[in-house]
Amino acid sequence: MPKGCVRVTTEGLSAEEIEQIRSALPDGVELVDQADSEVVSLAANSLIEGVVLADQAGKFIWFNDYFSSIDEPTRRRVASVCAEAASWFAERIAGEKATLRDLVCKFDVGSADDARLFEVFVTPAVRRRVEDDVCTAEDVQRVVAVMRDVTRQRRRQQKMEAIDRAGYELVRLDTEAIAKLNSMDRLKVLEEKIVRYMRDLLHYDHFAIFLIDERTRRLQLVMSMGLPSEIQHLELFPEADGSGISGYVAATGQSYICSDAQSNELFLPGLAGAKSSLTVPLLLHHQVIGIIDIESQQPRAFDEEDKRFVEMFARYVALALHMLDLLVMERCTTNQNVSGRFEGELNEPLEDILHEVDWLIDPTHVSTPDAADHIARIRADVEAIRSRMRDVAAGPQTLLGVERALADPCEDPLLAGRRILVADDQPKIRKIIGEVLKSKGAKVTVVSSGNEAIEALEQTQQQGAEPFDLVVSDIQMPDRNGYEVFAAAKRACASTQVILMTGFGYDPHHSIVRASQEGLHAVIFKPFEIEVLIEQVRNALNAAEEERSE
Repeated sequence: MPKGCVRVTTEGLSAEEIEQIRSALPDGVELVDQADSEVVSLAANSLIEGVVLADQAGKFIWFNDYFSSIDEPTRRRVASVCAEAASWFAERIAGEKATLRDLVCKFDVGSADDARLFEVFVTPAVRRRVEDDVCTAEDVQRVVAVMRDVTRQRRRQQKMEAIDRAGYELVRLDTEAIAKLNSMDRLKVLEEKIVRYMRDLLHYDHFAIFLIDERTRRLQLVMSMGLPSEIQHLELFPEADGSGISGYVAATGQSYICSDAQSNELFLPGLAGAKSSLTVPLLLHHQVIGIIDIESQQPRAFDEEDKRFVEMFARYVALALHMLDLLVMERCTTNQNVSGRFEGELNEPLEDILHEVDWLIDPTHVSTPDAADHIARIRADVEAIRSRMRDVAAGPQTLLGVERALADPCEDPLLAGRRILVADDQPKIRKIIGEVLKSKGAKVTVVSSGNEAIEALEQTQQQGAEPFDLVVSDIQMPDRNGYEVFAAAKRACASTQVILMTGFGYDPHHSIVRASQEGLHAVIFKPFEIEVLIEQVRNALNAAEEERSE
């Protein structure tokens, strides 16, 4: 018998019954006559499993070989639906006119162990040709049931629906509940959801998500599970050559299944003993913003269906990450706009105060030296208000309360002699922080980039020099992100404390969440009061002392 065929015994069946079986078979199935049997030739990939002829009570008169291999409890379930359909056919014919075309029942029948699901279509087995003629009670004495195994299709549909629900949960980051969280908490919520769905829904325990840094064009690791931390040091770019499978997928926007990692020249291992991988792009409006890389210690662990599922989930991940960035950027823009409007509203009354001050400064109006001192103080206060409003309106580009801090240059015993590294690509920010910390007695090294910060940290380690007690670094710099500086600090000296800074919580590489999981001391959101930074510095140095004493 040819591949894909099922042998059907027709002994004891009349020509009319054989014809009825043939007419009941769905499209793509052909009944071929032979001397002692019939061969049902299935079309390629046909899902037809069994054919049954039963009486009104559901008793089987005839069935094909495949149906005979079904377990007995499942066959009893099929017999039950045959009887149910026959009863409904009889009622329908008795109550109104019905043609054969009207008399079709569909049932879902599960196997006894719930491991398989069948669709069962039942129609009357008429003994005469019925086209548009009305069926009679005699026409429904027997029924034909055709079975399909739809386990795979149904499970696929259920999984797609589950992924759709999970995706909906991912992109609900703009609801009121999420909007009330700060940037770090939002990042944690998103990462927890992605990790949970990847593990529980897609059943992957070893994966990483990289985003393309628009400034450096580098693939930056933003979250991972089950992969070694060393993968963050891979220099990957969205290029078809030279950056492995991840770079290829990011460059082409095409998913890639690596069935045999050992023989694939593009494969760059992350998981120890990885033998296969699946990499899909993160697409946002047809633009690649990153990739998801999944690895397995089993060869040929992924197929086309896995690829489709992950691609579907990846679309939601890309949208959720994009929405999270929009929320933070919206907050930044809103703060700047509000501060600018506030400054504009205050300008008129401040100008009026200065006008009155100018009048009072006139020698004919000043009665005593004390009055002149008070007038001068009023003018200074007005100018201070204006300066601070401009600072607030400038948002992340400035710090607050700097004048007060520099006006009190008293050395702080806790900061005196401590080595502190400050990294920020904004000249004004790093200059202010450096000067304030130096005024408190600290030994401050100021650098303008992430690369310079990492080089300074590595040099102390290589030269055996005294390590930095504290690193204060911006999260978003042109060359390296905050997490990379944090990781370098911990490699150089485990007791070195790290404080990360970011403008209004903007953190495109999720440095906050990743570093927080590995011992980050604190995060400060610009613009902040310089006193807040000093307090966090003091807390960090205390923590470093406690670690050294343990």
